[in-house]
Amino acid sequence: MEKIIKAAVERGASDLHIKAGDVFRARINGKLVPLTKQRLTPDQTRAIALKLLPNEDDRARLDQLKDFDCSWGMPGVGRFRVNVLRQRSSFMIVMRVIPFAVPTIDELGLPPITAKLAELDQGLVLVTGVSGSGKSSTVAAMLNHINQNLHRHIVTVENPIEFLHRDVKCSVTQREVGVDTDSFAVGLQSALRQDPDVIVIGEIADSETLDTAIKASERGHLVISTLPTQDVVSTVSRIHSMFPAVEREIGTIRLSEVLRGILSQRLLSRKDEGGRVVAVEALTTTAPVRAILRDPERLGALRVVMMEGAEDGMQAFEQDASRLLEEGAITQEAAVALGVTGGAPRK
Repeated sequence: MEKIIKAAVERGASDLHIKAGDVFRARINGKLVPLTKQRLTPDQTRAIALKLLPNEDDRARLDQLKDFDCSWGMPGVGRFRVNVLRQRSSFMIVMRVIPFAVPTIDELGLPPITAKLAELDQGLVLVTGVSGSGKSSTVAAMLNHINQNLHRHIVTVENPIEFLHRDVKCSVTQREVGVDTDSFAVGLQSALRQDPDVIVIGEIADSETLDTAIKASERGHLVISTLPTQDVVSTVSRIHSMFPAVEREIGTIRLSEVLRGILSQRLLSRKDEGGRVVAVEALTTTAPVRAILRDPERLGALRVVMMEGAEDGMQAFEQDASRLLEEGAITQEAAVALGVTGGAPRK
């Protein structure tokens, strides 16, 4: 198993799929490809799951588990976010590759506004995108930027812990849900009592976590989190829908006051097939943006504001895709998928 995992990582795999009745598969450059010819038996898959579980208590209750998240490390290769699940009464394992080295903003090709958002003293910053779009890497790069340049206390609440951050200029406290704290909401509430400057929440998944994140921002902390949404407009719409109906009006006002920026991203295959490149849609909260945020009926206007807001670090997906096309990084087909027509951004 370890030889196969090592070979997959060396080929640039982002995810590994291990399932009873199937071969080892890996997602390489966005495509799921087989790594072996021999199919795994249920017993072999169960044995692999046992090896990946973090402690004796979890291993003892393996046969009662239906969904389980944890992290696992392989010396000299990398760390992995592991999901163990049941399908057709047997085990399946999906492993997300987490490199040992924490990426930088420049290495990921993120826009300059990313560093400016990371350097803020307070407010709410969201990184969004569909599953597998690199949100965790972007958040890690932002934390790395803070850690290398500022003197702050960073508290993260993650499920599970992915990138490991050592203390450089900052003190970094990383807490794992289920191991160090009971839930995102509980961990976030506790973080407020731990003298934080920066709080990182793995994901805002419910109204309770959202409310606490906004409260933390209102109290003067910088809060960075993620949402599995496709673009900036759908991100704001999702947040609005999280507010209870009786609190929605005041909730949208509170959001407009604390939100500092949204980075939405998608990974595109490189033209030379040498991996993938990120396209980013960026929103910063200028006065016109705050006015739109308070009115759910006007959310569609955010796209126009982003396309005209370059001076404030804003850009729409089609503008970034147009840049990547001009640089020869992506194909015309990839650019068209993000709204580019005739080599120029669509307005």
